[in-house]
Amino acid sequence: MKDYLGAHMSIAGGIHKAPARGTRVGCGVIQVFTQNSNQWRGKMPTDGEAALFREQWEAAGLHEIVAHDIYLINLAAPPGETRDKSLAAFREEMERCARLGIGPIVMHPGAHLGDGEETGIRRICEAFDRLIPAVPEFTGAILLETTAGQGTSLGHTFGQLAAIIAGTAYPDRFAVCFDTCHAFAAGYDFTTGEGYRRVFAEFDRLIGLDRLRCFHLNDSRKGLNSRVDRHEHIGRGTLGLEPFRLLMNDDRFTTVPKILETPKGDDDEFDIMNLNTLRGLVRRRTTKERTEPCPS
Repeated sequence: MKDYLGAHMSIAGGIHKAPARGTRVGCGVIQVFTQNSNQWRGKMPTDGEAALFREQWEAAGLHEIVAHDIYLINLAAPPGETRDKSLAAFREEMERCARLGIGPIVMHPGAHLGDGEETGIRRICEAFDRLIPAVPEFTGAILLETTAGQGTSLGHTFGQLAAIIAGTAYPDRFAVCFDTCHAFAAGYDFTTGEGYRRVFAEFDRLIGLDRLRCFHLNDSRKGLNSRVDRHEHIGRGTLGLEPFRLLMNDDRFTTVPKILETPKGDDDEFDIMNLNTLRGLVRRRTTKERTEPCPS
């Protein structure tokens, strides 16, 4: 049976080609952009295109396909063109995912652009309170991604993510995508057994592990608390292998999608390399060990 490891896959030539690309490199789950990530507006799939995508998804046997919204979106922006375009783009993302049958949408919460954390979080909550009832056909989850905290970006603390969830009128529609590179760059040190337990205990206390619905597995080129988002191959950055070993052997997250966003290389050969590295970290354990709450 396929595990819940995978990678972000290209939609070149049509989004229906992404599932087969994923299975070719050994994915059990994949992440996709549903449109060109560098453009504000995207094409809405026709009924035929949506049906073909669903057919290819079923044929590939993937557990889950996760969407990632475009990086241009900033729901924390002040009133004006950027905010208007962001609201329209995220609404389109929800509509496309509803047509394609994709449930989770990973998104970066946004940047307050100097107006302050409290104002930025309020704007994000107000945006979602407009968007969610506007697209009732989208019944999936919005996954707020942990960020590295570059510039004025929000989402680099568990407290900020919790405040966004609590501040919306629809808290049950939200979950979290934990990006290992981003969290480490933001100052969360989970590179040892003790640190790993402490970080996820804090996550559970502030947000709840039941809301942890996806991981982005990326090593980091930059150090702890650098606030710089630079992904690296698994085990070849400043995180090293240990946190990935801990995560891969944590039974709480066995069926949580774990998606690579590491450099791809030619013909996705680096995805194969990184997936093999991660699978090589899984150890056989006794019944007693499998009942422990967290690996050490």
